[in-house]
Amino acid sequence: MPVTEKLQDERLLAEVQDAYGRVRVVEIGEYRFLEFGDEVEQSCVFTADPSWLEYDYTRAMLIGALCHERAETALFLGLGAGNLTQACLRFLELDDVEVIELRPDVPRLAMEFLGLSDDPRLTIRIGDALELLASAESTDVLFLDLYTDTGPAAGHLAWRFLEDCQQKLNPGGWLVINQWGTDDGKPLGAALLRGLFHRHYWEIPVKDGNVILLIPADLEQELDIAGLRKRAAQLAPRLGYSLDGLIDVMRPAS
Repeated sequence: MPVTEKLQDERLLAEVQDAYGRVRVVEIGEYRFLEFGDEVEQSCVFTADPSWLEYDYTRAMLIGALCHERAETALFLGLGAGNLTQACLRFLELDDVEVIELRPDVPRLAMEFLGLSDDPRLTIRIGDALELLASAESTDVLFLDLYTDTGPAAGHLAWRFLEDCQQKLNPGGWLVINQWGTDDGKPLGAALLRGLFHRHYWEIPVKDGNVILLIPADLEQELDIAGLRKRAAQLAPRLGYSLDGLIDVMRPAS
């Protein structure tokens, strides 16, 4: 199966400048990359199959959706190349998917160059997630992945915003956060996260350096590991890879 290696000459497919800096799409062999700023890679897409999740952090975020017995709705805060969104549209039985993306050119480039389909279930709104979250519909799964060319956006450490994200969940829902990892392997803001969510969440450390957080809608909600493993095993033949290795390293809040 494909493995990303930046060994070939890159080909620039698109470049735009907006109020937040530069956005580029480059192609290297069978892969296309979305880059912010000074060639800071945000997303990777395998052009033959845009729903293929190349990186462990995106696969771990998909596991977050599988924590739900049967998610029907999903909300993405931050689109990137749309790789995870495309995978969820293809592999999950979703009826409605909403995306809030800060930069207008990002969805356009994702559809034009990165394989994001114009699915009738998909709605994309442009604006700051911290401002637009209140007007979003409640959801079964909420993906928080707000990154710039310098790292995670302020929302990843904003107590009230993170609390509002959890409160957007339907009963039984899951908040899935792609959190920056620190040198000791913990998520950025670990002390804040432990206090806010009362240590009632799970973590998946990934080799890309980040830590994916899986946070249930409330303190009464537990993670059904057996059910998660069953759903992941059922999906594996369609995905083309197993999620078992990532589930194996899942841990309670550290």
